[in-house]
Amino acid sequence: MEPTPGDAALRDMLALMLTSGIGPLTSRALLDHFGTPAKVLDAPASQLRDVPGIGPKLADRIKHARIDNDPDRELDECRRHGVSLIARGDDRYPPPLDEIPDPPALLYVKGTMEARDQLAIAVVGSRRCTPYGMRTAERLATSLARTGFTIVSGLARGIDAAAHRGALKAGGRTIAVLGNGLSAIYPPEHEELAAEIVAGHGVLMSELPMTQGPLAGLFPQRNRVISGLCLGVIVVEAAPRSGSLSTAHHAMEQNREVFAVPGPVDSLASRGCHRLIRDGARLVETVDDVMEELGPLVREIRRAPDEPAVRHPAELVLTDQERSLLGHLDDSPNGVDVLIGLTGLTASQVMATLSVLELKRMVRRLPGHQFVRA
Repeated sequence: MEPTPGDAALRDMLALMLTSGIGPLTSRALLDHFGTPAKVLDAPASQLRDVPGIGPKLADRIKHARIDNDPDRELDECRRHGVSLIARGDDRYPPPLDEIPDPPALLYVKGTMEARDQLAIAVVGSRRCTPYGMRTAERLATSLARTGFTIVSGLARGIDAAAHRGALKAGGRTIAVLGNGLSAIYPPEHEELAAEIVAGHGVLMSELPMTQGPLAGLFPQRNRVISGLCLGVIVVEAAPRSGSLSTAHHAMEQNREVFAVPGPVDSLASRGCHRLIRDGARLVETVDDVMEELGPLVREIRRAPDEPAVRHPAELVLTDQERSLLGHLDDSPNGVDVLIGLTGLTASQVMATLSVLELKRMVRRLPGHQFVRA
């Protein structure tokens, strides 16, 4: 059968991304300049060299990308492992990730992304962690997942694994961003955990070709995806040169919140966290510390079709009654009588709930006992 236009576009994207020397910044520059992968591959070498970062050798590799690379083999590998490909611009592409300076042009995803995954928090830390770090990471991830956050981490040994397990324990969602291709799980002892993530409520994700093995230089690049998917990053344990500190630095550059868990003052495993706190990261003891720091969302997010839209992460910890009443408020003033009719609550319940929401700064009282959503 002849490939459909969509298949041809995907093959062109793969041919481009499988070209040696094409990274996130280069692919973005090329696609911003030419518009589509097909136009990039069809462009004369002279026009390719007009794009910053494209020299004669790379331009020549791009010109021969359709011949030298094998998109069909990559597609077959994806099908064999149940992996979907999501290109930037696709409706399924995570909106928060699209906002970072160097978003992946193509994501490999095993599992299904959901709208509520935009309410995500990363929990990262050292592979050589202490029992205290493991307990804390799992406890925080469990609490955040129960609140409604998707937990993002890197499937590494130590803190990352504890974070994923904490989310699964709570019946919540979790995303594992790998520093290698999805044909194999690294580290191999986490194959069962990876399978549990996909079988439960989670996703495995990578921007790397399917058979790409784990290389040290790929993990810092992976870390920008972890932070880019999230509203903030929590570092549980980090030695002074821990790789998880690079995730925190990416978060700062991406205008994400950075949180750090303190440890014993004489613990080398927590020295990187103490440095982050000294430099302005929010100290975290409980989930409440995270909720207090996160600001309003860039866009409304609906966790499920039948639920009110969320404008602020703090709304996730509301009771059903508080959430119901808040869902009937918007920028137009409403009186108590109207809210009684909309919610079916008694006058005393409405007034008490409005008082709680006002204290939480989620509603604002106007003259004449009128209320609007803050």
